[in-house]
Amino acid sequence: MEDIRWGIIGCGKVTEVKSGPALQKIEHSKLVAVMRRSAEKAEDYAKRHNVSKWYSDADQLINDPEVNAIYVATPPETHARYAIQAMKAGKPVYVEKPMALNHQECEEMNRVSKETGMPLFVAYYRRRLPGFLKVKELLEANAIGKVRLVNIRFYRPFYEDEYKDGVLPWRVIPEMAGGGLFFDLAAHQLDILDDWFGPIRDVRGQALNQAGAYPAEDMVLGNWLHESGVAGSGTWCFTTSEQKNLDEIEIIGSTGNIRLSTFEFTPVILETAAGKQEFPFPAPDHVQQNLLQTIVDELRGNGKAASTGESAARTSRVMDEMVSNFYSGK
Repeated sequence: MEDIRWGIIGCGKVTEVKSGPALQKIEHSKLVAVMRRSAEKAEDYAKRHNVSKWYSDADQLINDPEVNAIYVATPPETHARYAIQAMKAGKPVYVEKPMALNHQECEEMNRVSKETGMPLFVAYYRRRLPGFLKVKELLEANAIGKVRLVNIRFYRPFYEDEYKDGVLPWRVIPEMAGGGLFFDLAAHQLDILDDWFGPIRDVRGQALNQAGAYPAEDMVLGNWLHESGVAGSGTWCFTTSEQKNLDEIEIIGSTGNIRLSTFEFTPVILETAAGKQEFPFPAPDHVQQNLLQTIVDELRGNGKAASTGESAARTSRVMDEMVSNFYSGK
């Protein structure tokens, strides 16, 4: 492919700054069409982002001959359907994370990708952000010796006002999101650990709902082991007080440790016997641009993308196993 001409299915909030503009800024990449169920909103997005075509029907966008690559940015409930339809139409797909509602759907998407020969990529863009690349560099340089353990602590306050109008956000409706906020946010964390330490082999988890504000889980406890031998543990709670708001990954090695945030662009911290070092982590204008660059490069035959359907499916499997106790009887 010489030039990648993108069509977006679901041009909602995530595409406004994180990804949509990046598709226009990358060389040999152009956003040529967008789709939302609301034609009015699709037209508004297209006009604001200087996109020539808009649709309210996904079939029309997928079959537009000018579009040669599809970006699926809908909630997870339709990821598999649209991605499979696009690949069967002969078009590569970039899909938002989490990859699908569950691991089973991910496997079907990957099967169709192999069957059709159409590449499948997933929006785990932290694999190419500078702060996370710095951590990978430090690990590969043995800056903290042999890695023993990685620990995730992620606590978010519960804001009652967000759930008072009788309409729940789709991110806490399992039929639309696959689970709760754990699926939306922990997905990034578990994926970047897959990048740093290799696939997760053994998983143990416990999910529960303590606040009863929505049907999905609101707390998850997990333990796992990477194929590389690195052990992991995590606690995710989405119903804490405003005073307990924490976003931390800590990597503990034989000679030091590394700490960083997943969602805040704060410095990466390295601590060893030599002292403490901080590495700045500035926020980019469009967080998905670096990953999208690797995808455009691969589609043009000039490299390999950093996040694929194969790697993303592994993260979905891990999340499914961590919450299996909560959903097994539902």
